[in-house]
Amino acid sequence: MGTAVEEIRGAALDAIAVALREAFAVARCTLRLDVAGDLFPVVHESRVPPAHSLIGERRVELRGQPVIEALLAGADQIVQPDTRAASSDPAFLAMLEIYDGMGAQIVTAVRIDGRLAGVISLHHLGGRRAWTPGETELARAAAALVARILEEPDDLEDPEDPDRAAPAGGGG
Repeated sequence: MGTAVEEIRGAALDAIAVALREAFAVARCTLRLDVAGDLFPVVHESRVPPAHSLIGERRVELRGQPVIEALLAGADQIVQPDTRAASSDPAFLAMLEIYDGMGAQIVTAVRIDGRLAGVISLHHLGGRRAWTPGETELARAAAALVARILEEPDDLEDPEDPDRAAPAGGGG
């Protein structure tokens, strides 16, 4: 069982995924995190039909995917108004189909001290979509917020810890 802080952090990240999906009116928003032994699995997501869940999806090997490689190389954001025109890489094109015919996406790096700690992806299914400067900035702002949430220490005092010191000043 996780600590209260981990549970709150997870709820906050889930809420951000929902808020982004709704704000962008996309079928799916995913948050991939840097997890030991796995290359940025989807840990949090919000979706509406016809999008299916990508949590636990293992058919797509991220290593070698152009977008992930660009983020690992230092890119802060990849904006693709037409994913079919973005790359002719066969693995990339197969991923588009596995991801429900994704037609456009914004993928934004979540960085902590320069390290890629996570990836926010906004998936528009079907055809092309022109992304606005306001949308790309909102995705960047969300990535900064996620970074702040992720960099909070895990060892904050747990309010349910019986050894925790009582508040000073008595009751009220």
